[in-house]
Formats: sequence, C-alpha cells, structure tokens
Amino acid sequence: MEITPYYLKDIECLHCKKKFKSTKVRSKFIKVESHETDFQPIYQNKEVNPLLYNIFVCEHCGFSFTDDYTKYFAPGVKEIIQAEVANKWVPHSLGDVRTLAEGIMAYKLGIHCGTLKKEKFINIAGLALRTAWLYRLQQNQDQEQRFMKIARDRYADSYSNDDYNGTQMTETRVLYLIAELSRRIGDIEYATRYFSKVIEKQSTSIEPKVIEMAKERWQEIRENKEKEALV
Repeated sequence: MEITPYYLKDIECLHCKKKFKSTKVRSKFIKVESHETDFQPIYQNKEVNPLLYNIFVCEHCGFSFTDDYTKYFAPGVKEIIQAEVANKWVPHSLGDVRTLAEGIMAYKLGIHCGTLKKEKFINIAGLALRTAWLYRLQQNQDQEQRFMKIARDRYADSYSNDDYNGTQMTETRVLYLIAELSRRIGDIEYATRYFSKVIEKQSTSIEPKVIEMAKERWQEIRENKEKEALV
C-alpha cells in the first residue's frame, strides 16, 4: 500500500472543546531545498506544502489556532470569541487537503482568533509572515506586502514587549526579521537601523548564520544607495 504524504490528526478545540480532525504532512515527505532571505522554506516537492496545515480550524465553532496557542483565555475573551467567531460560523471542515486559497483563509482565521484571544505578538507575527509567503506563492504582491507589514509590526511589538522570550525565537532572529521585512516593504530607514542592531550582536549571538545574512542585506542596501546616488 502506498503511503500518502498526509495523515489526519485528532484535535480538541481550545474554545468549544469539541473534537475534529485536521490534516498534517508526514515528516518524511518534508524536504527543504533552500530558504528565502525572510526564512521562507522552499520545499523540494512543490505539490506538498506543510505550511498549509499549521492552523487548526474547528469545524464546529470556527475557532482557529496552532500548537503554539496557550490554553488560557483571559476573563471575557471567550465571550468575545463566541460573539465574533462562533456565532458567525457556518459549520464546515477545512480539515482535508488544502488549496493555497484555503491555506490563506485558515491563516487569516488564525490571526483573527489569535488577536481576539490576545495571543503573544510573536505568534501573530509568525502567522502573518506565513500568510505573506502563501501570497508570494500565489504571486499576489499587494497582499504579500500587506501581510509582511503586519508581520514586521507584530515582530516589532514582540521585541519591545519582550514576549518572544521562552519561545523558539531568539532576539537575533526577531531583530533580523524586523529588518528584512522592512527592507522588503521598502522601509529602508527602519531596515538599516535593525540590521545594524543584528550586526552589533555578533560577539554574543548564538546565530552566526543570521548575523551573516544581516551583513549581506546591509551590503545590498548600501550598494543600492550608491547606485541611486549615481543616477
């Protein structure tokens, strides 16, 4: 029997506590060929994109979340989610193999629910960045830019509130993403400031690769400025 790349995972909704199934990709089918400068993974198999399955969308109430969401709901938040999400939800499943459009929809639901739930800025930033990547695959530049800006702003919030602490994200990586996303949305002044913050960390950082990437981007910005000055 041929093994498919997909399997179904049993999930319990954080909000309504009902059970549903969500598709995931088997790890043996996930091979990363390379990464973009904002860490977007380029997979060897273009047909199977595990990014599409990060968000669990409850088919019963519409609450959408990831493994990173906490089980804790602040007082009053459940009522807001009930009114803003569950009461408007038409029960249907996004648990099957997803198209790009369905993946994007799942991420937008995840961002909406995570914002209402007051999830950490670092989590919302990650979802917005992945939404931008999916729009990049769709070649929808306007929406890609829009979500890169949302991601940049949430990473900046995370940095100033220090809420990435205790997650897999290091300070170096957060600073780099603020800089690189600023560069990609054309906010060169912001990009320059944050790339220099990354480079300042080179003696203490445990991520020499990210420091090198920051130096490369910094150099590109300088060269572009010199070219513009010549025009």
